[in-house]
Amino acid sequence: MSIAFFRTTPDSLVCKQRENPDPSLGWFPWINLVWSVWLFVTPFYANAAYDQWLWPTLGSYAVFLVLFQRFHYGSHRLPIVLAIAALGFALLPWNPGSQSYIIYACAFFPFCMRPRNMMLSIAALLALFAFAWHVAGIPMIYMISAVIAGPVVGLFNIGMRQKMRADAQLRLSHEEVRRLAALAERERIGRDLHDLLGHTLSLVALKSDLASRLVGRDPAAARKEMEDVSGVARDALAQVRRAVSGIRAAGLAAELASARLLLESDGVRFSYEIEPVPLSAEQETVLALAVREAVTNIQRHARAGGATVSLHSADQQVSLRIEDDGRGGAIVPGNGLGGMRERIESLGGRLRVDAMPGQGTRVEVTLPVVGSG
Repeated sequence: MSIAFFRTTPDSLVCKQRENPDPSLGWFPWINLVWSVWLFVTPFYANAAYDQWLWPTLGSYAVFLVLFQRFHYGSHRLPIVLAIAALGFALLPWNPGSQSYIIYACAFFPFCMRPRNMMLSIAALLALFAFAWHVAGIPMIYMISAVIAGPVVGLFNIGMRQKMRADAQLRLSHEEVRRLAALAERERIGRDLHDLLGHTLSLVALKSDLASRLVGRDPAAARKEMEDVSGVARDALAQVRRAVSGIRAAGLAAELASARLLLESDGVRFSYEIEPVPLSAEQETVLALAVREAVTNIQRHARAGGATVSLHSADQQVSLRIEDDGRGGAIVPGNGLGGMRERIESLGGRLRVDAMPGQGTRVEVTLPVVGSG
């Protein structure tokens, strides 16, 4: 039964928050329970007529915790919000702190309806609660917090919901950029290989057929044709290798396109300068992952106005540099930075991170040129 209670549905808020890279969103909803303390504090400031408030409050709070959990872990959120609001009305005769349930309902409305309907719902809920408050003869001073806090938290959560939607759309855009880059690269590979191998194999077939007919009549001419076949094959091999080098460079190109989309959508200027350098498949993957990790850190933590990426080779080394003009400061090693360093060092490279307070951060990856050493 407990397992079923904590089971999440695919469209629950918790599942949507787990898609966000910010890990704090996993436990943030439970911190909001701290505001429910006013359920137990308000009766002490009221008159003696509320000396029987404790047990009704505890009973309603147990129901509220179940509703709170299902709101974040389940579907059908609107009935849950209405049930939380009903708790506020039901507890009102025993505890004026029941306004906390109304404020929670106002806070949850943005996650189960459109913004225009949400503001109308908050206004209607507060009007009904104020009327019930007046009928119960409770001093209106206790109602002020609900009238102020309800719309404020509702508007705040509208912004939070729009940010969640924008983040989801941004993630879809990143995936689309990578998909389109991979699709374009596959099409380019197909065209290159068709042009290259089609011509080469046709020439090899023609000369081989000619050599087979000449071998009995003119061995010298047949030998020359076979030498030509050998030369054509070696040239084709060199062309295939060059084509493969271009194919491997596509991973870094796609990552740079995704980085531009991520940073510029967050208001960060982004530019890059990439020289054509020879890279193995492993080096290409490591550099692409390094760009992804560094750009993600810039977007999350740097508060930068601009960022640059450069790739060049010199002295038998390939150097990738990612710089930003953000706040800099001490770098706390984490799984991302540690994994990046391990991947780079496994290829005989080095990782250097410079982050001076107020002067931005510079990440430099150095790898040996393919074939050196």
